[in-house]
Amino acid sequence: MAKDARIIAGQTVAITGGARGIGRATAQALSRAGMRVAIGDVDLETARATAQELGPTAIALPLDVTERESFARFLDEIADELGPVDVLINNAGIMQLGKFIDEDDLTARRMIDINLHGVILGMKLGLQRMVARGQGHIVNIASQAGRFGAPGGATYSATKHAVVGLTEAVRGELRLMGLDGQVRLSYVLPYVVDTELGGGLGSARGLKTVKPSEVADGIIHALRYDDVDVWVPRSAKRTLAVGTLLPRRLAEGMAHTMRADRILADADPDARRVYELRASASEPSLPAGEPSEPPQIATKTDS
Repeated sequence: MAKDARIIAGQTVAITGGARGIGRATAQALSRAGMRVAIGDVDLETARATAQELGPTAIALPLDVTERESFARFLDEIADELGPVDVLINNAGIMQLGKFIDEDDLTARRMIDINLHGVILGMKLGLQRMVARGQGHIVNIASQAGRFGAPGGATYSATKHAVVGLTEAVRGELRLMGLDGQVRLSYVLPYVVDTELGGGLGSARGLKTVKPSEVADGIIHALRYDDVDVWVPRSAKRTLAVGTLLPRRLAEGMAHTMRADRILADADPDARRVYELRASASEPSLPAGEPSEPPQIATKTDS
């Protein structure tokens, strides 16, 4: 039996890392859907430009997702200006690539602090407010690298695996608290997205880069129909189902044949240089780590 769509028009949504990429496309889509939109970002100037494009029902606020005080102030200011947050989208994240054994420790800490601790902090602060009201929806942006694992982006993959596990575990806690269906959690698993973060990557046979608007459409569907795991594109979920039925050697062989294991490992360091240098300074409380060494390309001919 088909679910009735929830009404999201008139609700207030907070989007972390909303100045660019997926966050920006999501802000645009949710604004068109009639939601009041608050964009939080360390790049306040770009966030303000994005909010200005959306009109009077959108605001931009400074946000460092790694700092509790900053995140709490972000949510409180939204409540003052737009009303209590009905939806929180934990989108802020960075991806710095290279061989794991060459990755400097500050780069690893930065990805973990933003991609994982930022989500943990957002969920804690968001849930405190939503549980008190008995309603709300949190959407965490993960990645298909958080289900399959991606050579060339080991720490990034680790953070996204953690986001998936975190969301599932907290969903269980809410269910035990009797809040199932009142306070809802979802996570989004995109393939490579055509954004600055996803630029300069390798490609897999039979798979196309998705647009930020496609991810935004998946988020809207989750909000309206209570989807928990949102795959973009949806067909990727079938690929996972097939892979789990195969012996490991065959599944890994299939990924190698499709070149799915080279998407991050074959990243073009020159094409990604501007993004990676900006990402290296995106967490104010940490000094910038050294840029990772370019991924080493194997000389063995791939099948």
